[in-house]
Amino acid sequence: MADILTSVFRTFMSQTDVNKDVTVVPHSACSALLPGDSSVIRSVLLPGDSSVSSSVLLLGDGSISRSLLLLSAVMAASELGVRVVFFTQTQIQSLPVSLQKCVPSPESLKKIKFSYPRTLGDLLQQVAGLHESQNTSPTPPSLIIVDRLEGFLGGNHSEDQSSAAHLSALLCDTSSFLTHILKQRSPSSAPCRLIASFRSDVDSEHAGGESSATDPILDVLDRYFQMRCTLDRDRSYEAAAAGVKELWNVYLSATGITEDACTKEREDRPAAAPKEWQLSISPDGSMEFKMA
Repeated sequence: MADILTSVFRTFMSQTDVNKDVTVVPHSACSALLPGDSSVIRSVLLPGDSSVSSSVLLLGDGSISRSLLLLSAVMAASELGVRVVFFTQTQIQSLPVSLQKCVPSPESLKKIKFSYPRTLGDLLQQVAGLHESQNTSPTPPSLIIVDRLEGFLGGNHSEDQSSAAHLSALLCDTSSFLTHILKQRSPSSAPCRLIASFRSDVDSEHAGGESSATDPILDVLDRYFQMRCTLDRDRSYEAAAAGVKELWNVYLSATGITEDACTKEREDRPAAAPKEWQLSISPDGSMEFKMA
């Protein structure tokens, strides 16, 4: 799943970073690709490799996280033509500014199913429903997105930990089940990816994306999700002097972003994802990424 996030970062990359030594998607809103580039996008977004992390937890500001989730959903649907299921408690009113500049085709948006569960029970029921035949035919989803897990987990901390474990286990089981269906129909299919966002009550992120305090809910979630993507706002003088509305440090942490020996031997694979990016948000709301 981090490969999809990384592709989003690369698609909306700062022009000053485009020539760096990394596999880069051409920079333009909606990644307006030349026909010859589609295979590059496919290898970056959904490489058919079980060693790539298939689940990631996106931590940080709720509005920025939602924009990244929407960008990921639209890129998966429009560039790869895969089905996406997007769970959120609140109605999607508009697309991120970066996508409004190049509105995705209606056909690609039809591949994204938005579901609006109100409670944890609703979400559990709808996720479990993805196991049913009507949701796997003719093609099962290849990407499951859950916006703002904290909205479904609130009130009693001890109960929240149990609920977080139950929900995470069901999400991972559903992703594995859909991967099995996808592989049955096409052995070369990539696994079903899972991404969820979460904003901790404990304001604990600092440089490097590590925690300085413990959130028991986050501890539970970390046992199920293979990778973290942490958003940490840069409030330094340099950030203020950059002339942007907001500047965020984006940290990827887990085994999924490192190259193993087998990866290094495969020349047809993209380079390992950088572990740290910077996200700048301009006054009009558009996003631009660069490698830190």
